[in-house]
Parts: sequence; structure tokens; C-alpha cells
Amino acid sequence: MERAIVILAAGRGERMNSETPKVMHKIAGAPMIMHTLRTAKSLDPDRIIVITGYGAERVEQEISELEPEIDFVRQIEQKGTGHAVKCAEKMLKNFTGNTLILYGDVPFISPDTLELLIEEKESGTDLVVLGFKSKHPGNYGRLIIENDQLISIIEAKDATTEQLKITLCNSGVLYTENKILFQLLSNITNENANQEYYLTDIVEAAKDQNLSIKVVCCDEAETLGINTRSELSSAEHTFQIRARERIIENGVTLSQPETTYFSFDTEIGREACIGPNVVFGPGVTIESGAEILPFCHLEGCHISKGAQIGPFARLRPGTELSEDVKVGNFVEIKNSTISAKSKINHLSYIGDTTIGENSNIGAGTITCNYDGISKHITEIGNDVFIGSNTLLVAPVSVGDNSMTASGTIVTESIPSGNLAIGRVKQVNKPGYVKKLVALLKSKKKSKDN
Repeated sequence: MERAIVILAAGRGERMNSETPKVMHKIAGAPMIMHTLRTAKSLDPDRIIVITGYGAERVEQEISELEPEIDFVRQIEQKGTGHAVKCAEKMLKNFTGNTLILYGDVPFISPDTLELLIEEKESGTDLVVLGFKSKHPGNYGRLIIENDQLISIIEAKDATTEQLKITLCNSGVLYTENKILFQLLSNITNENANQEYYLTDIVEAAKDQNLSIKVVCCDEAETLGINTRSELSSAEHTFQIRARERIIENGVTLSQPETTYFSFDTEIGREACIGPNVVFGPGVTIESGAEILPFCHLEGCHISKGAQIGPFARLRPGTELSEDVKVGNFVEIKNSTISAKSKINHLSYIGDTTIGENSNIGAGTITCNYDGISKHITEIGNDVFIGSNTLLVAPVSVGDNSMTASGTIVTESIPSGNLAIGRVKQVNKPGYVKKLVALLKSKKKSKDN
């Protein structure tokens, strides 16, 4: 059966104390809603609709850049969760499948948990609600169950003393047939203190129609909602713990896991080794057998098997390292492709560059790729030796089997097999140091007087 997923993301998040829409605050380098979207996509739905409101233009633009197939509906007035879902009715009016409701600020519900909701629905239940048990239920809505059926959801502020003792709580996530969802929504009212339409009220409406309503439970940690900066920090902490556990289980060595920070999309192959204090930004893939030494920062790059990076290296977006490449300490690489077995061992900047196989880039090499207006390309061939302190003023190419002498400034392309020497001629002046020091002291004394 077809499946649609509606993600609520219209809130401002006033307790975040920020002009940024709540769902755009980042966890592991990505807006929190991207975590929800990644889980939603894992279910292979026919449609995903995001309900936007505060900062809608920004939310829609940033999501579209990463997930262009997502549809959007705007909730112009904030009239509650039930009203937010109802905003998608027109877009789903001809949809004959089931609809899952998720939240852009609840990023950690797992695909396995959502599969349990789907299985329960497929077993014949009309409406499935996701719940969780909490030792400290606090302000969570309580799920009231009789004879294995959910009969109501009671908000904490409306609950009796006995009902507040219930530890089974509401996550807000639910799954039902699309036709039933909007039929139930048409029966709820805003007759409450906030004059809002609550999605939870459809349980009472479903009960009145003698529909079957059941609860599927998950771990409380999956239902963590983000409403404050403190909760955002807790979510980051939770993500990193889970990411480290997952990566170690996949056969990666983390020598000091608590100091390693991953992005939402970091992928690392088996037998890779990651040293302490390594930070992964978005878009990093590392193949099996690569080694990342301590204090490296990687973002938007691909590292092939057998490569060794660091310590203290920075790889920026667009960096592609082939097998057995070595990148040493205090090296920065951006938008460059380094072919197999080449080495950039220390103190160099390589930007907008291609380097062939078996080439050696000496210490202090700089590719001068930016003229203040445009970026320019440097091409270095196979089996090239770049001497220490070489400046390559792009656009320029260095042919196969060629060399540069230390301290060379390369302003013209070097043909294959050539040695390039481009230094200012050295002049030695005998006895000049004593004369120069005396002259400088004299000038200083005159100035002081």
C-alpha cells in the first residue's frame, strides 16, 4: 500500500532564544529536521510533505537544496498540531494509502521503531500511536489503555492525581489510513484553553467511531524533542554516543572515542583507525584501512583505503585522496584530487589542484590559487618532486617526472622531465652586517633624542 509521511516543522521555538527556525538548529552538522527526513526516507514513502510556518522560506530553501523531492505546505496561522496536519489535506486528498505523522524537532526515532508501527497497522489496527515509558513523565501526555486499546490521551495539566502516576507517555507520532486521518481531523474542535486543534484529540474521535487504536512502544531516548538550547546540547551528546557505538560495531578502531565527533552522514569502512580529537564535518567518507591521526578536521572529502592523514591536518570540501596517499601535519587541502601513493607530508596548502601518482610535495609548498577575483587550477603530474618552499602561481602545470628546486616561485608551466629553478639571485656583502647594525643603532639613538 502507498505511504505518505507528513513532518510538522512550523514552530518558531521561542525557548531557543533565536531568530533561526527551530528545526534549522543543527545536530551533528545538519539541521535537526534532516535527521527526521533521513529516517522518513528509509521507509521508502511515496510522498513526504513538510509543514512549514515560521521562517518557511528559509526552511524550504535549505531542505530543497539537500532533498529536492520534498513537498511543502505552509501553516500560515499557528493553530495547533491538528491544524498543521490538516494543512496537508488538499495535497493528499486523492491519496489512497496510509499516512505517518512525524516531527521535525524529534530527530532520533529509528526506522526500526517506525517499522513496528507499520506492522501493527498492517495487522488490522485502524490507528497506531507511538508511546514510551518514562521514569519521570512530568509534562508528557499520558496514554490511557483499556483492554489493550488506547482510549484517550490526557495532557498532564488536565490529568487527575491517579492519571499522573501513569508512566506510559505520548510521543505524538501516529500512523493511520489517509482517509481516516482527515475524517477524524474534521471532527476535532479547538474548545480548549489555547483555542488550538490538537492532533491527540483524534484518539477520542476514533474511539467514538469504534475504530481500533493501539500503542507501539519505543525507548524514551528516541522520542527526545528539542525545545531549548540545553536540549539541543543533550541531543548532540546523544547523537555522538550512538554514532561512536555504531562505528565501533562496524569494525572501526576509535582510540579515544569520547574525543571523536561525527557528522550526521559520516561513513567509515572497516579496519580504519581514528585517533583522538578528530572532528568530522558533513560529507566525509573513509574507506577500509585508512588511518586518521590525532587532531584532524575533515569535511566534504573522500579518503581511499591505505591513506594516512595527520596529525593536525585539515581536509576541506572537494578533496579526493586515492589509495595510499599520505597527508602529514599542518597540511590543508581544498577541492583537490591526489592520486595514489603521492605524499604531502607537512606545512603545505594545496587548493584547486590535481596531483598525479607517486609525487612528493615538499614542506612549505603553496598553490597560489586565488588572485582576489577568481580561483585558478594547478596541475601536477606523475612522479613529480616539488622542492620545499615552492610557490605554484596558478594557473600552472607541472609535467611528469619534473622537479622544482627549493624556494622556487613557479609562474610558468614546467614541461615533463624539467628542473625548474626560480629564485632571486643571492648577493653576499662582506662586512656589511657590522656597518648595518651601527647605522641602525645611530638612527634609533637620533630618534630617541
